[in-house]
Amino acid sequence: METITLIMKEINDVMSLVKEEELDKALPYFKQDKRIFISGAGRSGFQAKGFAMRLMHIGYTDFVMGETITPSIQKGDTWVAISGSGTTRNIVADTKAAKTLGLDIVALTSDAASPLAQLADHVIIVPGATKTGAGIKSVQLLSSLFDQTVHITLDALALKLAQRDKTSNEEALASHVNVE
Repeated sequence: METITLIMKEINDVMSLVKEEELDKALPYFKQDKRIFISGAGRSGFQAKGFAMRLMHIGYTDFVMGETITPSIQKGDTWVAISGSGTTRNIVADTKAAKTLGLDIVALTSDAASPLAQLADHVIIVPGATKTGAGIKSVQLLSSLFDQTVHITLDALALKLAQRDKTSNEEALASHVNVE
């Protein structure tokens, strides 16, 4: 099987297992008058940044943890944590701190029994392979399959939010950077 065909098959296999109702049940945690903090490490961190960018485009006030302009978190904010294994030490520790401070926790992971999933108010399972062996097995390196499928899952969540909020593509474009 050709490499691209094999990768696309793996992505389709995982995406067929992501439950649409888990995305729908996440929607109430996202409100335009509520701050959203997004956390991920490594390649999951890149996916977190992509999701934060799209949330900003559709009218949300959101921050990526670890950036210099990220303010303090407060009770009532929403915390989104991304970790394929659900065991990434700093993500779990930071999520525990966010939970203690009273944030609503949404986690994306491949392991429903992981420490991260146990901290969450809502979990979206994206069962792509991770570097620890969680999720559907893959021929790809490390957590590539999780990273690819969590990106698609987060784009689907952003689209659902835009549709719910009646945010058009033109309105999102108006928030897109205009000096590049």
